[in-house]
Amino acid sequence: MAMDLNKLMKQAQEMQAQMAKAQEELKNETVEASAGGGMVTVKATGALEIVEIKIAPEAVDPDDPDLLADMVLAAVNEALRSAQSLVESKLGSAMGGLQGLGLPGL
Repeated sequence: MAMDLNKLMKQAQEMQAQMAKAQEELKNETVEASAGGGMVTVKATGALEIVEIKIAPEAVDPDDPDLLADMVLAAVNEALRSAQSLVESKLGSAMGGLQGLGLPGL
């Protein structure tokens, strides 16, 4: 039984190392989303951080600031959804090995 526990601990340490590596890689990966036919573009990292917002000059209408706000909001939310999907795919593959360990809560 002690042998199995050592093997389990080793697997858990390997998973932890893979997770840390995946999380570090995610900081350097970006996704991009746009709204308003490309008038607003947002970039986010795999760390779920917004790193860039571009707004085309024609998107700025002094008579309708709400439209610009809506486009920014839509692009930011879409960028964050894309970044979350990236996180799930990257961390999901790192977590894959834990499924077979039968650990509760994982």
